[in-house]
Amino acid sequence: MPAWKSFVGLLALAGGAVSCAHHGDTEVVPEHEREELLKKWDQEWSFTGIASFAHLKPVKCLIEPSENYDIAVIGAPFDTAVSYRPGARFGPRAIRAASARQMSGTSFNTRAGINPYKSWAKITDCGDIPITPFDNGLAERQMYEAFLELGSRKTVNAAPKGGDSIGTGHPKLVTLGGDHSVALPALRALHQIYQKPITVLHFDAHLDTWNPVRYSAYWQSEQTQFNHGSFFHKASREGLICNSTSAHAGLRTRLTGVDAGDYTNPGPEQGFIRIHADDIDELGPMGVVETIIQRTGLDPEQPVYLSVDIDVLDPSTAPGTGTPEPGGWTTREFIRILRGLEKLNLVGADIVEVSPAYDNKGETTALAAAQVAFEIITSMVKSGVKEDLGGWYGHLYDDATAGQTEAESDVTRDEL
Repeated sequence: MPAWKSFVGLLALAGGAVSCAHHGDTEVVPEHEREELLKKWDQEWSFTGIASFAHLKPVKCLIEPSENYDIAVIGAPFDTAVSYRPGARFGPRAIRAASARQMSGTSFNTRAGINPYKSWAKITDCGDIPITPFDNGLAERQMYEAFLELGSRKTVNAAPKGGDSIGTGHPKLVTLGGDHSVALPALRALHQIYQKPITVLHFDAHLDTWNPVRYSAYWQSEQTQFNHGSFFHKASREGLICNSTSAHAGLRTRLTGVDAGDYTNPGPEQGFIRIHADDIDELGPMGVVETIIQRTGLDPEQPVYLSVDIDVLDPSTAPGTGTPEPGGWTTREFIRILRGLEKLNLVGADIVEVSPAYDNKGETTALAAAQVAFEIITSMVKSGVKEDLGGWYGHLYDDATAGQTEAESDVTRDEL
């Protein structure tokens, strides 16, 4: 066969292939067929699907500048500022997996009278910040820029009660850590966004206001200043925190040296009030809530950052953490405290120090962290709802001085 005939034949075959491909690309599935497919297959179980938080639509928000939301869930897989056991870089993945039973159709929160995933707020899992594990200075910068970018986006829906709060127009950020040092770049970003010191409510077994020189008095460098036990010290010195309204809760740590200098040495980092873990024996969960609210206040013009180190819980409940301390709160006690704080003006939160390598077979640490995130998100959503939705705790704290008698009326109610 002449060469030119072979060439023409090949061209004809190629043209046919292109024509078929083009035809396939432009084929449109009829709407009735699509609806039938959705009815048949558009269903997820708690154990199926991509592991996003609570089966929320996962979006890499940092590379999608047009993606807006009202609440963003962000992973901060960073753990190279720890002083004891590492592994919290795997925390975001573990918390997301543990949130699998939180689905939009089955997440009505009876204590709050609201399903946070089916209310006014668009909640998005924005994926993880790609944080270097090789350079802590660079990691600080990466996290700060990411939090600033994500927290500066426009909101999607106007909260019904939005006009009453300083947070109007700014999305709320919920960070899954990561070690606790991730709170420092988050506070820097929030301070930049809100242009005022932030009230911090800090749940932890440890102070995290230690002067970094106590970690290494001789071998000092810029990076020794950045660790998961000194970030609130740095934040206070930088003027990021409103120390006259901030609080530590759940403390049971040992101190350095031979005296109480970690508590009593003067400095802005000691402006927090301290609620110790065993104070709950006398106060009860609602007494802890009252003490916190009396400290933080309920000023709608004062932004509040809620920081939760999972080691606030007892190691029998949450063993999967880097620096466990015996004598902590139970999951039930802590959740009840969180449920009493729904009127705080939360602009951001973190759940940190989940280190799944040390968790048990039942993954109770990650499960607790996922539930903590759910309670925080619920409170963020409910704070934007104008009408009284009721719920078990909706009437308890109409002001910061609610009486103990009123709180006691709910003591026997089932919280599950």
